[in-house]
Amino acid sequence: MFRLPFLFIITGMISFLLFHGASIFALFDWLQQDLRGPSGWFYTHVFVLGWATMLAMGAVYQLINVILQSTIYSKRLGYAHYACFTVGLSGLLYGFVTMKTMYIAAFATFAFIGILLFAVNIGVTLWRANKWDAITISAACAVLYLVLTGLMGMWMGVNFYTGNRAQLHEHLLRAHIWLGTIGWFGMLITGFSYKMLPMFYLAHHYPTKLQWATLITWNSAVMFGAISFLLGGGFWLTWLALLLVMIALIFYTIHLLRIKKYRIKLNPGYGILWSVYAAQFLLLFVGGMLLFTLVFPAQLLHPQFVLLAGWVYLGGWVSFTILCYMSKIIPFLWWTHKYGKLAGRPGTPLMADLLDDKKVRMGVIVIALCLFVLFTAIVIDSKSFIAMAALILSISSVLYMILIGRVFRQ
Repeated sequence: MFRLPFLFIITGMISFLLFHGASIFALFDWLQQDLRGPSGWFYTHVFVLGWATMLAMGAVYQLINVILQSTIYSKRLGYAHYACFTVGLSGLLYGFVTMKTMYIAAFATFAFIGILLFAVNIGVTLWRANKWDAITISAACAVLYLVLTGLMGMWMGVNFYTGNRAQLHEHLLRAHIWLGTIGWFGMLITGFSYKMLPMFYLAHHYPTKLQWATLITWNSAVMFGAISFLLGGGFWLTWLALLLVMIALIFYTIHLLRIKKYRIKLNPGYGILWSVYAAQFLLLFVGGMLLFTLVFPAQLLHPQFVLLAGWVYLGGWVSFTILCYMSKIIPFLWWTHKYGKLAGRPGTPLMADLLDDKKVRMGVIVIALCLFVLFTAIVIDSKSFIAMAALILSISSVLYMILIGRVFRQ
């Protein structure tokens, strides 16, 4: 039952190392260029699809069993999904490097087929279980937004090939980014946090109304933002979509604090603690961004400002949260796979023995500090400072991933 999740998780970890390794080798030259060129496309898709999405898919396959207390609809369909998505992504990245449009079109189609297979597998699993709550609805919405993200990407490709309506391409690009970041990742992280944080905190009998408030508000933000971008909405529609995101983050952050209040376990692990800090930081950033852009509205869609917002959201919340959760998920999966049947026997290690939590604490603190330095470098727009901060971030990230990967040797 663990082979399918492990395939995605290990591939995601490899992609993470590829992203940071290639960035170090290129001295982060891609950050100094237009992100809408071949280099930017390559690095963005390695990070978003190869690392974050690949690992998120593996987590969904495993955690959906925990949430529903049932098996996935079809393991064969899961393996077909992995094959299509991995081949499609690999070819897509090669197409970006070589700028061969036929490769990009063909392998993007493969990747999209993989996303559709994933959606069918998870959708049927949820439908058959017929257990609808804030967690399962969040998961269903996240997968739906992933499909819509892929659909927008395919539509962009057709629009780019035909050369029709350059303005439409811009609208599709913004909707594509919004659905993938706020929709897919946002709904998935918030939804699964409702299950994982209480599990790691050993929290019981906590109120759940804010789960529904977060779910409704976050979905409203996703749909409102996507529609406004497709229709070419201006400053105020974009600002209002971000305001909805902030309101959802307020509900979400308060809910996480309530879970902590009802905890039995004082320390759920440093990775989990820092995942909560990351959500609080994101809330502060979005609030500050809304106030700043009210005073300076022209900055809202300025490339440098968008770069900062993208790094804060994807690097500082999505990726950082995944790294934090990995410190618990990977030891749990590996211990259950290797030692589950040997539990209680002499010489069998405890789950806590597989990964030193003090090293995890050091790792996430260093990465958090590096991210903060990178954000500062982007704000002051110093290319040398950005390259230095990003280089240190990549080195610390690689070392942290090596620490997590050593669990598989235990």
